[in-house]
Amino acid sequence: MSAHSIAVIGGGAAGMMAAAAALESGADVTLYERNPKLGKKLCITGKGRCNLTNNCPPEEILKNTLSNPKFLYSSVYKFTPEDTMAYFEGIGVPLKTERGRRVFPVSDRAADVSGALERYIRDMGCRIVHERVSGIFVNNGKADGIIIQGRTVAHSAVILATGGVSYPGCGSTGDGHRMARELGISSSPLRPSLVPIVLFENTAPIMGLSLKNVRLSVYLREKSVFTEMGEMLFTHFGISGPLVLSASAHMQKESPDKYRMELDLKPALDDETLDRRLINDLSKYAARDFVNSLSDLLPQKLVDTVVSLSKIPPRTKSGEITREQRQSLLSVLKHFPLSPKAFRSLDEAVVTAGGIETGEIMPQTLMSKKVSGLFFAGEIIDVDAYTGGYNLQIAWSTGRKAGLSAAEYFFGME
Repeated sequence: MSAHSIAVIGGGAAGMMAAAAALESGADVTLYERNPKLGKKLCITGKGRCNLTNNCPPEEILKNTLSNPKFLYSSVYKFTPEDTMAYFEGIGVPLKTERGRRVFPVSDRAADVSGALERYIRDMGCRIVHERVSGIFVNNGKADGIIIQGRTVAHSAVILATGGVSYPGCGSTGDGHRMARELGISSSPLRPSLVPIVLFENTAPIMGLSLKNVRLSVYLREKSVFTEMGEMLFTHFGISGPLVLSASAHMQKESPDKYRMELDLKPALDDETLDRRLINDLSKYAARDFVNSLSDLLPQKLVDTVVSLSKIPPRTKSGEITREQRQSLLSVLKHFPLSPKAFRSLDEAVVTAGGIETGEIMPQTLMSKKVSGLFFAGEIIDVDAYTGGYNLQIAWSTGRKAGLSAAEYFFGME
């Protein structure tokens, strides 16, 4: 291993992109990844399909970034979603754009994205070492190498791209934050973002129920902080699914139990139209018990819960339901209450919020302000965004910027 080379720590999305950018610049690169394979987390993103970016202008990436969007300006405008799509098409990954401008590989296989990037850097001569890096060797304020099992391996520059602490089974265990702290570099508290939500309500009776085309709204002290249509899932602990993960990202200012949530089970129908629908259904099943008259309107698994919330006695004949009772039912269908209790753990979060404080990093180069020759890329930085391909775009953009900057630094030393 040459001392005159760049070390990239972390073989995920940002790390592989950083290695690729540095290699393209002519630098000598060694990538260190503790897992036996690269891109382990990348391979499970988007339910294994890999929503690798969002087909939108760069300003939309910044608008959908929750933490420190201004810090990303230089990185995202230098390597835009359009650039990302052209890049992956260029290394053999045909792409397609779906609902919400989400971009996926045509094959619907995340492994194709990770595999193409790995082949690309290998073909350019990147050395890949499957060992765990325990520290960064600093000499006179400059990153001069890395530490593996107590021994120092010399390098001219180091890129830290170890990710957050979500999905620890993929190797994201916070090593990078610890290494940075040991050098006096500040990191903001790590917390889950894009994470399932635990409810106060007992969801065991409806566990496994998946809902599509429903609207979820979140309120903080009666102020709306989120409302969106989509898909969600009831679990043994509460709720999950794309809609819920998106909502959780908007619930970072207070503890989850300070918020309240409502579900509109029939968002395509206004109150008047839905009321007419209820009148028709109740008339159609006038001789039936109320509890047995909602099968045309709701999934069977949800009926008992809705009946209970409506306060209408379940054995009331449908033809005998009063206007007031019908209004109570309508209110439940349009404002189905959910009471957040807590977020699930960081282990289950798609993205880690928090990380290396952006004030510690030069945004134009992504180099540390305290340690020259040390660069940061990806989720290790205190930047996170909503679902829809935005987080991976941040990984590609910051990885690209860190790789190019490290190469420029590397050649500037020669």
